[in-house]
Amino acid sequence: MEKCIAIIGTLDTKGHEFRFIKDVIEGNGLKTLVIDTGVMGEPVFQADIARETVAGAGGKDLEVLRRNNHRGEAIDVMMKGARRVLEELHQSGRIQGVISMGGSAGTTIGSYAMQGMPVGFPKMMVSTVASGDTSPYVDVKDITMMYSVVDISGINSLSKVILSNAADGISGMVLLAKEIPMEEKPLLAATMFGVTTPAVTTAREFLEARGFEVLVFHATGSGGRAMESLIEAGYIKGVLDLTTTEWCDELMGGVLGAGPHRLEAAGKMGIPQVVSTGALDMVNFGPMASVPDQYKDRNLYKHNATITLMRTTPEENRRLGEVIAGKLNGAGGKTALYLPLKGVSMIDVPGQPFHDPEADQVLFDTLKAGVDQKKVEIVALDTDINDPDFAIAMAKRLVEMMEGQANEN
Repeated sequence: MEKCIAIIGTLDTKGHEFRFIKDVIEGNGLKTLVIDTGVMGEPVFQADIARETVAGAGGKDLEVLRRNNHRGEAIDVMMKGARRVLEELHQSGRIQGVISMGGSAGTTIGSYAMQGMPVGFPKMMVSTVASGDTSPYVDVKDITMMYSVVDISGINSLSKVILSNAADGISGMVLLAKEIPMEEKPLLAATMFGVTTPAVTTAREFLEARGFEVLVFHATGSGGRAMESLIEAGYIKGVLDLTTTEWCDELMGGVLGAGPHRLEAAGKMGIPQVVSTGALDMVNFGPMASVPDQYKDRNLYKHNATITLMRTTPEENRRLGEVIAGKLNGAGGKTALYLPLKGVSMIDVPGQPFHDPEADQVLFDTLKAGVDQKKVEIVALDTDINDPDFAIAMAKRLVEMMEGQANEN
């Protein structure tokens, strides 16, 4: 079967540039399928999927968008429509990759559509904003972003090289794509931070020795969201959520929050999860100078030149305990909560800067009081979180829960 790459773009404002990309891709022996997301002007060439179709898929008639002449509304409708169209093309097996390009509006439309594609599906976004913060565009998907260097405005000696590289790049991804069979081992997810690395390493090795494959996610906001996304997509069979620190940043305004739905996916999918309180002693900020004024007098720790940690207080730990208890109580699958009574991170032990037994005790007491122990098993161990005994206890419990679920099925 001849492979096909979808091209998403505004053919009224950047039609010549998209035709150039189309020609390069087809010159590489691939088919193309062009999706027009323009609104106001006339397209430079005819798309395979017209803008009227895209607008309709986004919930609005194209003529209505034109009459309203509201740029924000048009972008919102076309990004939703492009995503729906792209998803339908992928589900029907008509496309094997996607490329787009643009400024801030074109990048918003193209990358939002790409976010609907599964991990592993080739995605290329050429953008004028790719040298800045790309997190809104990449989100938790493997979108390749290429900085356009110059504005996407005409084919010149420099843009020709950049756009050719992008077109050749997506062509190579599609032409050289290999079927990589998924391991038959059950796939587990685990969460880790630098200060919980020993625990997760011990648990991972224990689980791998028993025939499981473990994906470790760095609990940096995007890591937690990526894990939740893969759980909801059905890839993950069990979760060792040892490091729930992203909730500190979510509640206290740190830089590594994972959003309000963290700790929901496993419960929603009904898969076993063993959860702990890893790194709930810290909120993450950037360099010391970036710490908000209201936190300047707090217990701050310079982790490195770009990361400053702030110790959570007893009151903040109470809030954390309430939120986490609520999330676990809503779980539809087997759930266990493990509490390390002698410290929740590498720097929350005697002699380290965040050692604060009072704050930890408030966290533990709040969790014990808030968790519905008819639904959620609580295990408190007299160790710190990085003690090998603690890590292995969590891993063993996850194995037992998964084996129990398998027997029930």
